Amino acid sequence: MIAGTGIVAVLAATAVLVPLALGGPTQAPPAPQATSESAPASGPAEVGPPVTYYQQAGPPAGSPLEKVEPLKVDVSSDLVGTSLNKGLTGISLEATDLADPDLSADNASMVKLLKEIDQPVLRFGGNAVDRRFFWTSTGEAVPAGYKGDKTHPVKAVGPADLARVKTLLEAGNATISLTVDLGHYDPARAADMVKNASEIFGDRLLSVTVGNEPNGFVFNDVKTGTGYSLDQYLRELKDYANAIYAVAPKVPISGPGAYDQKWWQPFVDADLPQKKILTFHNYPLYSCDGSDPKGSPTMANLMSQLMHDRAADYQKSALKVGQDAGLETWLPETGIAACPGSNETSRTHASALWAADYALNAAQLGITRIGFHSSLQTCKGGPPLSAICSAGAYPFGNGQMSGRANFFGISMVAELEAGKFMKLNSSGGGLAFSYALQNADGSTSVVIVNENDPEKAAQTDVTLNLPGKPVTGTMTQLSGPSYKAEDQTVIDGAKSEPKPLAERATVPGFAYKSGTQQFKLTAGTVTVLHFTY
Repeated sequence: MIAGTGIVAVLAATAVLVPLALGGPTQAPPAPQATSESAPASGPAEVGPPVTYYQQAGPPAGSPLEKVEPLKVDVSSDLVGTSLNKGLTGISLEATDLADPDLSADNASMVKLLKEIDQPVLRFGGNAVDRRFFWTSTGEAVPAGYKGDKTHPVKAVGPADLARVKTLLEAGNATISLTVDLGHYDPARAADMVKNASEIFGDRLLSVTVGNEPNGFVFNDVKTGTGYSLDQYLRELKDYANAIYAVAPKVPISGPGAYDQKWWQPFVDADLPQKKILTFHNYPLYSCDGSDPKGSPTMANLMSQLMHDRAADYQKSALKVGQDAGLETWLPETGIAACPGSNETSRTHASALWAADYALNAAQLGITRIGFHSSLQTCKGGPPLSAICSAGAYPFGNGQMSGRANFFGISMVAELEAGKFMKLNSSGGGLAFSYALQNADGSTSVVIVNENDPEKAAQTDVTLNLPGKPVTGTMTQLSGPSYKAEDQTVIDGAKSEPKPLAERATVPGFAYKSGTQQFKLTAGTVTVLHFTY
């Protein structure tokens, strides 16, 4: 919740502030009087304007149950060389969802969600595209060989569906990336889809991918009999790319959309006529059968340094392939775990902490688009790792969409100002990750993802050294009562996006015009600090 009653006068950088007493205004103490034994007076301390301090959730009862080493963050004016751009984060959906009438500007709940993850990309692909998705611009019947089931039906999609989705993109200020069916080899049909999409979406269409995870076609029974090889994929990719280029030459081809590293370089090397974007998929907790205990979808693995590091190492591998070829690198389909069904990380507050750190670290490394794989199915019974879900009866609900915990983690990153990552040194803080951004107006944003256990860990004492002397310092914060808490993740006390910059309260204990700021942060939070100079 935002504190609305604590109004105090802030002293100069050399002054010490008394902690705010909740529930009423507290005036800062007067400067001490000089005595014959004290240093000569240096003039009156500079006083900043009155401020309202942010009131964050307190530590758990009986704290500190577990002490946390103080966190020290030194932000340099030097830049990393990568940027956080608007449109970094987005939602990945099944290609068959293009047929869902709820994806329309008429669906206020869906428009609201898109606005809460500022300028997102809606990516359509998933397992459905090569199995049960049928494009037709002439109203053809779905061929008999396409098979689905009650919760994964076969869907035909045509130009009218794309026109409806366009209204949603315009209302929610979103862009789109599409995948065409490679499971049923038909370059001409794919080209017809891209031609229509290019005409309907215009500049909002960012790319088209040929097939979804073709490296898994045999394993996932998309291709049976003679199997499917990398060489066959490359031949078919060229056929599709040439057909698409003939009717929509300005649409980039993104790919291979594979989770096997051996497929990345051959895609980069493929001689295609249009612009290419390297894409890969990653679900860090992949060991559904427990054969790799460190890769199993457990809470202990999710909230660990190893989880952070392994994801970063995999992303660096993809980035090297892309950067060596001068290609942009995207991660259009990701999530915590590749395992179907529920596990102990599903729907939890911990998933929000993970999503924020995962997106920020990927962006700092150089990835420019990230899509969190989701579903339009119901909150009860639908895919539990989805960032969004529908109210109503299982499986398809009533179209009243809402965000789960991980959605709010995504929103914390999406609502950051575009900026350039700044170098920093961080020490202590337990399980915590820090990021800094230089914004276009010269201000600095600092994000601290505090993944310490909110049920056990004490508040962390933070010392933040900035590259300048700020005249304002505000904050917004995502919080939740425990790792495992479901439907209890909030931002600034509400299930909504962060408050606008102009409405944010001041960092508790903000030291006016001091390059060193000291404050406490509650465990299990994502805090965005914003400083102007």
